[in-house]
Amino acid sequence: MLGNFIEGVKALIEGCRLLARPRIRRYVAVPFLISAIFFTAGLWLMARYLEGVVNSMIPAWLDWLRYVLYPLFAVIALAMFYFGFALLASFVSTPFNSMLSEAVEHEVFGSAPAAEFSWRKLLAEFGVVLISELRKLGYVLSRLIPALLLLFVPVVGAVLWFLLSAWMLALNYADYPLGNHGLAFPAQRQRLRETRWQSLGFGVATLVLTLLPVVNFIAVPAAVAGATVLYLRPPPQPPAKIDAP
Repeated sequence: MLGNFIEGVKALIEGCRLLARPRIRRYVAVPFLISAIFFTAGLWLMARYLEGVVNSMIPAWLDWLRYVLYPLFAVIALAMFYFGFALLASFVSTPFNSMLSEAVEHEVFGSAPAAEFSWRKLLAEFGVVLISELRKLGYVLSRLIPALLLLFVPVVGAVLWFLLSAWMLALNYADYPLGNHGLAFPAQRQRLRETRWQSLGFGVATLVLTLLPVVNFIAVPAAVAGATVLYLRPPPQPPAKIDAP
């Protein structure tokens, strides 16, 4: 279990390293720029409204614990801010993320045609991609918004919300490599259930990366590359049996 979780974390680290490869760099520029814009906006909004949001999250009956709970709820609010902006950045850069995933697959596995950047291709696929993304976004929000009620359960609720957010990020980024291979959204969810601990490790690492100011500018392209490696890597083959003479 722990080994599978660490495998998911390593996939994101590998995704970060892949962004520097010459044949992948050109597909990183637009997702990086979009991430920088959205996360900078998130940082500005957080600096402006974080204190008010945190104060509103602490119930009046726990006011006597305010100084103990404030750091915890500040981290939760930070996660909420950046999680939301990570989803928005991923949504806006979807067509570019799909091409980035193709480029990573070709670079690492050689199993996909080399991605060719084309505005015509982007426009041709825009409608289908938009519908798919809206469906995925609706699924994520329909689970996360009710889960906000968990935050009223001290500590335990925050941990559960964090893990659920990590899972939803894994589901979000798995869509790019798996969608490129024709897997519909229900099939993608099944794939994540089959690789539960790897997916959770990848999602937790991605969520942590989105919480690091400035470093989170690479969160979207790194997560796309990492998900491509994680979900398209062929399973290890068992050693060949050697018949005894």
